[in-house]
Amino acid sequence: MHITSAVRTPLVSNGKTYADVTEDVCKQVEGRPTREWTIAFTISALVLVYGTACVFYTWWEGLGVWGLNKTVGWAWDITNFVWWVGIGHAGTLISAILLLFRQKWRTSINRAAEAMTIFAVICAATFIFMHMGRPWLAYWALPLPNTFGSLWVNFKSPLVWDVFAISTYFTVSLVFWYMGLVPDLATIRDRARSKVSRYVYGAFSLGWNGSAKTWARYEYMSLILAGISTPLVLSVHTIVSMDFATSVIPGWHTTIFPPYFVAGAIFSGFAMVQNLMLIIRVVFKLEDYITVEHIESMNKIITLTGSIVGVAYITEFFIAWYSGVEFESYAFINRGTGPYWWAYWAMMTCNVISPQLFWSKTIRTSVVWTFVLSVIVNIGMWFERFVIIVTSLHRDYLPSSWAMFHPTLFDISDYLFSFGLFFTLFLLFAKFLPVVNMAEVKAIIKSSSAQLPKSVSGVAKGERVTAPTFNKNAD
Repeated sequence: MHITSAVRTPLVSNGKTYADVTEDVCKQVEGRPTREWTIAFTISALVLVYGTACVFYTWWEGLGVWGLNKTVGWAWDITNFVWWVGIGHAGTLISAILLLFRQKWRTSINRAAEAMTIFAVICAATFIFMHMGRPWLAYWALPLPNTFGSLWVNFKSPLVWDVFAISTYFTVSLVFWYMGLVPDLATIRDRARSKVSRYVYGAFSLGWNGSAKTWARYEYMSLILAGISTPLVLSVHTIVSMDFATSVIPGWHTTIFPPYFVAGAIFSGFAMVQNLMLIIRVVFKLEDYITVEHIESMNKIITLTGSIVGVAYITEFFIAWYSGVEFESYAFINRGTGPYWWAYWAMMTCNVISPQLFWSKTIRTSVVWTFVLSVIVNIGMWFERFVIIVTSLHRDYLPSSWAMFHPTLFDISDYLFSFGLFFTLFLLFAKFLPVVNMAEVKAIIKSSSAQLPKSVSGVAKGERVTAPTFNKNAD
């Protein structure tokens, strides 16, 4: 009887060599824009232009053009802000935490996930500027001396904490993303044919020479940044949740918000990474680098975090009942049975029920199912933020103050602006920078390729490397 050792599903397929990795990734940067990229970029740019005009109109006329009223003072603007911050969480988790845990499957997706984080945080920040109404006074949120025109900020306010948390998160994420780009920028610099490309990529590659000392410092720096970034994964959305949790409004005043928000942020962030990577995988023909193993691994995390979010929903209802506070109980009963019941049940269906389909390996490894369910998850997470904010505000202690929120054209248009901005930035990134981390993918070829190239394994290219067999009856 022979026992065959199981081999883990490969992370790089079709026996790619180091030269193949460089060629497959760089051709998107060096070649002319594809027809698909041009169409997508044109649509994104048009949406961005339209959204920008609407944002400036909002500032010119005032926030009265939104659907806000005296009862519902926060609505789509803060909903969109929290939603975009949540989407930005997956990039740092993939880059930092999975790096510290030495998870090799992160190597093909970390670059695009980090870029997504940066662009999502920029989109989130735009809603803060929109909500200010007078964005030219945005510096008042900073702790500047009173001589600059504002009073010293109130450090007891979570809104001030947001300023520090998000700016720190953006800065560290930007540095982490850029430092990871340096070796690949040097590769493009060395392959550049025009003087302009050689000069631009050469300037941004910071004189990278590929020596052993340079690589050692690069690895050391990556671990330091990963260590700094890891607490940010937990702290940023924790602080965002405190915008609500530190208030006394029924439905907001709860201590479960910080872990609940963090799990939800990772949940929605991974769903957005799936959507982006599945499109890139097909359009840029990177199926050999973004494999079913990557898709399945991310779906497992979506299933885990979705289950945590589901438990949080149930816990909220239980605590509202257990507290004995009638206002708290009413706030949650109103969510499920009140005027916004449709939003609540859309949230429950998208966030709790749909991710459970990933328990099936057939669905978990299906590209089509993964894309559809990831879109559903992000829709559900938007509804979650809407339910938390609007349904907790629209009915307060005085029935005479009860009101409904109805979005206006400018609520919707300003939201479209953020999509135009996000996809315009992401498409520019995908065209002019390598979307897959070439250096890290090359580092795992030897241990994670289904068919090792001859230069690595010592066998002819295309010849499958099989696991050793052992005869248990042998002496």
